[in-house]
Amino acid sequence: MKLTLFTDYSIRVLLFVSARPDRLCSIAEIARAYSISQNHLMKVVNDLSRAGYLESVRGRGGGIRLGKPPGEINMGALVRHTEEGFDLVDCASCAIAPLCGMTAVLKEAVSAFLLVLDSYSLADLMTKRRLGDGWLPAASSSLPNPLAETQAVPRPLP
Repeated sequence: MKLTLFTDYSIRVLLFVSARPDRLCSIAEIARAYSISQNHLMKVVNDLSRAGYLESVRGRGGGIRLGKPPGEINMGALVRHTEEGFDLVDCASCAIAPLCGMTAVLKEAVSAFLLVLDSYSLADLMTKRRLGDGWLPAASSSLPNPLAETQAVPRPLP
């Protein structure tokens, strides 16, 4: 299963903002920190704000902050919100789908994937990686993919 860049950026924004609870963050500083498009981040931030994950403060000195406590931001719910669908293959247009056992297996796999995500909150991620201790990039630094350490490495099949 591969998550979209929209989901990746959503997680990055929430991690960045959650590591700075004492101040407002700007889209420009997050874009600089992760070396990603500011225009794309605006779409991500707008979506997260509409969904209540972020609170946006307009005007001079404005910015964004978490819209709810990190412990209330469930990673499974976030991924369900940011992803369009979870079909690993297009079984609906497959001629052998009614006879194939893979359809049920793939549905079970997706359910297990989401079940694991449901067991974590943003607070859990912050605790696991000690985000407050400099794990996230500073606004002026550049880090291509700070989540690379947390992504599962595929193992060869036996």
